[in-house]
Amino acid sequence: MASESLSQQEIDLLFGGSAATRPAPVPRAQRIDVQVYDFRRPNRISKDRMRALEAMYGLLAKSLESWLTSRVREQVEIMLLGVEQFSFGEFLLSLPTPCNSYVFDIADSGGQQGVIDFGREFAYFVVDRFLGGNGVPAVLDRALSPLERMIVRLVADRVQTLLSEAWQDHVRLELTLNRFESIPDMLQIANREDPVLVANMEVLAGGHRSSLLLCLPFAVLEKFFTSSGFSRVRVVPGTARDRAADREAIEETLRSTHVSVSVRLPAVRLSMRDLSSLRPGGVLLTGLAPDTEAEVLVSGKPRFRGVAGRVGRKVAVRITAVEEPDRPGANGEN
Repeated sequence: MASESLSQQEIDLLFGGSAATRPAPVPRAQRIDVQVYDFRRPNRISKDRMRALEAMYGLLAKSLESWLTSRVREQVEIMLLGVEQFSFGEFLLSLPTPCNSYVFDIADSGGQQGVIDFGREFAYFVVDRFLGGNGVPAVLDRALSPLERMIVRLVADRVQTLLSEAWQDHVRLELTLNRFESIPDMLQIANREDPVLVANMEVLAGGHRSSLLLCLPFAVLEKFFTSSGFSRVRVVPGTARDRAADREAIEETLRSTHVSVSVRLPAVRLSMRDLSSLRPGGVLLTGLAPDTEAEVLVSGKPRFRGVAGRVGRKVAVRITAVEEPDRPGANGEN
């Protein structure tokens, strides 16, 4: 039988099958990108709001990190892993048993509540350092004791305050810690299908990696997610209660402001001989009477008059009069 060589087309058909049996390639333009959509839990977080949430909770993490480092006298690192939307049932499934969860009430929200959950290693690290330990805690597989809960609650109070501050430009949240729970199923603060916003943070402290979860119901954040325009402009409150709360916050901020206060005695005349003879510990005779009024300056400006004295071993001044502030036009000035 004479040998016959095959053509390249015949070889291709032999190894790849006939052109009729091969499926025709789908053009790229005809391919459809299918995405799963859950009608029971629609995604309410747009990209713009997600960036805002990551910025808000990122600042919260750094503020808590700085506060903890100053309290435990050891380096603590807190990193935001993500902010996600879950159902409350999914959030419960993510918690270990036993858990270390503090439930807080949200004022003027119709009974809504949220959760702050501490990872086991983080909770025992806080207990160890706040009680003077060496920072290498013994992580026990049990629920926190009543004393340990009180200690970890100090950090929960701080987290609660930072959470309110993080949302203050968008949604007013007045939070109050209510109770502690160690069994996830006992956290009956919402229906399992209700959407919640969960911030997941990782804590590196004492050689351990742990977690810190902050859970807020979507119902109290509706204004943030449904507003047409995203801005940080706050609406001036209209109720008397809101105005009183704003006034109290402003007064508290002003009262905590530090200003420099100095006292200046009346001018005295000294000879150059007396001035050159002054040494550390020497006594300067001014010739002023003990009840001579001194000028009290606040931030370099005279505001009061007073009499110098002592309170115990401390030098003090007793205010006797208030200086009249300079007014435009006084003494013929315009």
